[in-house]
Amino acid sequence: MKVKEVRELGDDELKKQLEAAYKEYFDLRINAATKQLKNHRELPAAKKKIALLKTIIRERQLEIR
Repeated sequence: MKVKEVRELGDDELKKQLEAAYKEYFDLRINAATKQLKNHRELPAAKKKIALLKTIIRERQLEIR
């Protein structure tokens, strides 16, 4: 998901996306710990998605656009 697409989402949708991203990251970590994860590059990608969502949420809290 690109930054422009994320900025177009509403506040509720951002929170849902953030929760889903945290769940995805948790599942990836579990799979990595049990040696079931095939592509280890998914972990940093999931972290980057969480950071992007949190940044957009914080910008809205501070009213930066």
